[in-house]
Amino acid sequence: MTRQSIYVVDGARTPFLKSKNRPGPFAAGDLAVQAGRALLVRQKFAPAELDEVILGCAAPSVDEVNIGRVAALRMGCGEKVPGWTVMRNCASGMQALDSGINNILAGRSQLVLAGGVDALSRAPLLYNDKMVNWFSDLAAAKTTGQRVALFARMPFAELLAPVIGIMKGLTDPIVGLLMGQTAENLAYRFGITREQMDAYSVRSHQRVARAQDEGPLKPGGGEVEALYDAKGNSYPLDDGVRRDASMAGLAKLKPFFDRKYGNVTPGNSSQITDGAAWLILASEAAVKQHGLAPIGRIVDSQWAGLDPAQMGLGPVHAATPILKRHGMSLGDLDYWEINEAFAAQVLGCLAAWKDESYCKEQLGLDRAMGELDQEKLNVDGGAVALGHPVGASGARIVLHMLQLLKRNNAKRGMASICIGGGLGGAMLLEAA
Repeated sequence: MTRQSIYVVDGARTPFLKSKNRPGPFAAGDLAVQAGRALLVRQKFAPAELDEVILGCAAPSVDEVNIGRVAALRMGCGEKVPGWTVMRNCASGMQALDSGINNILAGRSQLVLAGGVDALSRAPLLYNDKMVNWFSDLAAAKTTGQRVALFARMPFAELLAPVIGIMKGLTDPIVGLLMGQTAENLAYRFGITREQMDAYSVRSHQRVARAQDEGPLKPGGGEVEALYDAKGNSYPLDDGVRRDASMAGLAKLKPFFDRKYGNVTPGNSSQITDGAAWLILASEAAVKQHGLAPIGRIVDSQWAGLDPAQMGLGPVHAATPILKRHGMSLGDLDYWEINEAFAAQVLGCLAAWKDESYCKEQLGLDRAMGELDQEKLNVDGGAVALGHPVGASGARIVLHMLQLLKRNNAKRGMASICIGGGLGGAMLLEAA
């Protein structure tokens, strides 16, 4: 398949900061702006020379609804550079990249800043309709007597038990399942054990720790830019990694999504996290005009739909058509990134590719795809240890894959992600 080359010139992300059950130190806009400024300041072109800014965000705050435009203005792109926001749940950042690609292919843009962000620690607490109606009646009350009467029948149970917004957001409205319950479905379907989930999770933490120690996930390593708050405090590293992660430690954690029969725990799930990631996309003409040195190319992309109750298998459904289009097998790529929403979900993807009946019935293949070498998969760890700021993760795995290819003089890799609602996304990437 031949198409115009879409180059990735550069990219950067913030450290991913684990939620501590209270609002984190940075709003989503702050995260996007700090990462974007660090990226743009080292470019040969001015921010105002961008054709557009596209930002994926699954949960923008009410004061930053079109957060792409807010970030573009705060980063100094100027009033004439359009900024806009996209949302495809867990793949919002990847959707931003794909939207930029399509505009370049259509000739509408030549140079695009695209990425994703979420500050999930700041997801709101909500009131149900009964409590909202009470507040509405209070606002409409005109006399002291009316107000006293309303306070006398205040629904205290609702007042003291607000709805946790993040839990609503992580529940599929079609099948009524939390995302972790869909991971339990995959574990049951493919016979994935608690020990397998925990072992995968320990490895994720170990790999992130090693990448921090050896440099790829430290500031200056080509990917992560330190954050600084208003008080001058620095946040240099992804802080969710557990260097003491062990099978014995994880075994102590109780299942969260199916407390009686389940095996998915907070320890083998991705973390609630805040973070942002950006990439600069350019056409060949823009590369020549500005004298840019790309780090790689986005060769192909694919979106797929599947049963929302099995949403974790989205990477299988999105990556497989790309492989077929390019005449490749699982082993023909140098590296793979499958976003680690849950350990069971990643292991479920590997199991599905090995399952002949699944490949025939669900993917339309004549045989199983085979086995994906786990030494090529998430070699620097993943979201179980790093966290999963929903809007940013799709952009993070693309950026990390390109940095990985460059670092190891490798040629091709796949970045893929499962998406709440029963979707999958994937991008085939090549080194420059």
